[in-house]
Amino acid sequence: MESYILDWLNLLLRWFHLIAGAAWIGASFYFNWLNHSIRPPEDEGLEGMEGIKGQLFAVHGGAFYQVLKYKGAPAKLPKTLHWFMWEAYSTWLSGFGLVIVVYYWNAKLYLIKSGANALVPWQAILISLGFIVGGWLIYDFLCKTPLPKKSPVLFVTLGFALISVAAFALSYIYPPRASYIHVGVILGTIMAANVFFVIIPKQRVMVNAMIEGKEPDVTAGEAGAMRSLHNNYFTLPVLFIMISNHFPMTYGHKFNWIVLLAISVIGAGVRHYFNLKHKGHYNVWVLPVAAVAMFSLAFVIRPVPKAASKTFVIKKKLAYGDVASIIQKRCVPCHASKPTYPGFTAPPQGSKFEAYQEIVKLRAKMLTNVKNSVMPPGNLTGLTDRERAYLVHWLDHGAPEK
Repeated sequence: MESYILDWLNLLLRWFHLIAGAAWIGASFYFNWLNHSIRPPEDEGLEGMEGIKGQLFAVHGGAFYQVLKYKGAPAKLPKTLHWFMWEAYSTWLSGFGLVIVVYYWNAKLYLIKSGANALVPWQAILISLGFIVGGWLIYDFLCKTPLPKKSPVLFVTLGFALISVAAFALSYIYPPRASYIHVGVILGTIMAANVFFVIIPKQRVMVNAMIEGKEPDVTAGEAGAMRSLHNNYFTLPVLFIMISNHFPMTYGHKFNWIVLLAISVIGAGVRHYFNLKHKGHYNVWVLPVAAVAMFSLAFVIRPVPKAASKTFVIKKKLAYGDVASIIQKRCVPCHASKPTYPGFTAPPQGSKFEAYQEIVKLRAKMLTNVKNSVMPPGNLTGLTDRERAYLVHWLDHGAPEK
């Protein structure tokens, strides 16, 4: 019953996280586009209008729209002022809820590597929280230094170096999928904290000043604008991490942390292209370079035929009968119509290995996961090196039945 409740809680949180994330990302993309697309006023009546910095006309859904941007704040507050913050808060709350339900509650299954020096659950959870909180504190400290304004290239370089160190450390501490998710949680926490601690408070300072009849300090919004731009560049890397569980050839690679960093840089590069495009700068070379980089990465991390194990080199031809007992003992407890392993009420990703025909259909995926030690997660069913070598050899040679 407990597993059933957790599964439903997982589903509800994941669905809510998807909805909230789509709203937040949509608003973020729209306002960054809007900010970059504003042009000097074209209307004669607006050119001399005090406080107007620019305007934009748009058409959507059969209607025309005119947007005005103020240099600082309008002379008078409107009756209705729309705030955009709960999209960010609900995305983070639902995302962290998923971390608790999936990784903290099932720490032995998803958060802990097997081995003689394996962590205990409270240690793994405490380290996780340390990385999440520490990531925000370090980032926030750097943002408050002169670096972002005086040396933005150095700021970005230092930030990338720090997240690289974190990605490497997490890949050493946690199983592959958990390490990827934690990089995403660090970035996602920074994004949500930017909204909660900087962007919204700075906006409130300006609004409260106007309510009190004072002249608002327009410089208060500069820090918020900078953090908003940072969030914009984090978006695509975080989106990839959200779906990375479906691509074991990335997190299952020997140097999975480097693969993650490469994809993140490519994603940020694509975002940079659109930010420049919205400003009217058509750097058409950015997207082809990003495409070449992605294809190059795919080539570099492609599966390379090699001996399954340095210790166990298998020279004879194997048939299904030679590995059937291994699959039944190490894989089927989870990958079955009715899993028997505690914590599973359905086969992960719907993959079942109870019959030969089912295994053949998923041979390529199974080979990638077993060869890269992604499965079983945390080696929870105790697959030995010899058994892994047998499975890889059999799968790599076409998974013959006889």
